[in-house]
Formats: sequence, C-alpha cells, structure tokens
Amino acid sequence: MSKTTNKFSPEVRQRAIRMVLDHEAEHPSRWAAVSSIAGKIGCSPATLHEWVKKTEVDSGKRAGLPSDAAEKMKALERENRELRQANEILARRLLISRWRSSTAPSNDDLVH
Repeated sequence: MSKTTNKFSPEVRQRAIRMVLDHEAEHPSRWAAVSSIAGKIGCSPATLHEWVKKTEVDSGKRAGLPSDAAEKMKALERENRELRQANEILARRLLISRWRSSTAPSNDDLVH
C-alpha cells in the first residue's frame, strides 16, 4: 500500500477548516465556501471538504467513526491479519511434521 505524503501542514489544514466554518454563512452553500477557500490555499475542494467532515466527526458534530478510533481499528485489523498469517504458517508446519513422522520408517521396519 502506498501512502501519500501530506502536502499541507497541520496548521494550514486547521486554518482552512476554520475559514470554511467561519465563512460558511457568507456563501450560498458549504460547497461554495469550500470551493472558494480551497482555491485560496491551493488544494482541491474535495480534499478540503474531507478535512472539514473529518474535523466535524472528530468533534462530535457529525456522525461517524472518530480518527483516533479509526486508526486503532486499522491497527487491530493489521495485527489480526498478521496473526492469521502466522497461524496458517504454523498449521502448515504441523501438517508437514505429522506427514513426515507418519511416513518415516518405524523401528520395526529397520533391518539390523
């Protein structure tokens, strides 16, 4: 998975979000406010809109999973995936070990 680098500092993001929320009433719609401010800071309106929505979720003003909970869930899902892979490897090794021991000659089969 590739992760994009953040082009905008957290300070710029917070300022842009604050500008949208502070000046939203001066525009006919939120999207108009977002588009106007996005052009001023040099990001796409869709990106700024996502930042605003995420901030609202994190502050409880909008329904959704807060960022910290989403990050924790993502980490737990990654850990779960890694543990499943480890279990699969161990299960395969156990099967191979059992197969080898069942096909190995017993002491009775050895000629003295």
